[in-house]
Amino acid sequence: MALAMRLSRGGSKKRPYYKIVVADARAPRDGKFIERIGSYNPLLAKDDAARIVLDADRAKHWLAAGAQPSDRVARFLDAAGVKERSAKVNAKKGEPGQKAKDRAEDKAAKLAEAEEAAAAAAAAPAVEEAVAEEAAPVDEVAAEAPAAEEAAPAAEEAPAAEEASEEKAEG
Repeated sequence: MALAMRLSRGGSKKRPYYKIVVADARAPRDGKFIERIGSYNPLLAKDDAARIVLDADRAKHWLAAGAQPSDRVARFLDAAGVKERSAKVNAKKGEPGQKAKDRAEDKAAKLAEAEEAAAAAAAAPAVEEAVAEEAAPVDEVAAEAPAAEEAAPAAEEAPAAEEASEEKAEG
């Protein structure tokens, strides 16, 4: 019979409480167990002594009998000094997936194309700007004249609107 040291969930919805149990590996998570050797309350503060309660002597006994601890229980046993646990190193943990890498490459390629197009556009208008600067003084004078003509009628309409409002107020 394969033995497992694992957590058995109790408590209500969104208020978990776990028993640290030794059970047959084939038994359901919250089902029949052989012996309860401790408890774990994740809702308590990390420095609270009652967060993890573990009977170290019984844990040693069941480890000697061949019980295999789950990863979380192995962490608890390591913290209690019952069994050493080697730290796992996942070198690929922060590395993005293949699809994310492909998207990043596509984005970089599009950005490079846009920069090339911008550089080409910046080089071509430089020649056109030199030609446009020579013709600019004539264009500026022509642009100022219509603006002045548009401002004059607007100024004439404003006093007429004020007079009409005064007449209505008097009448």
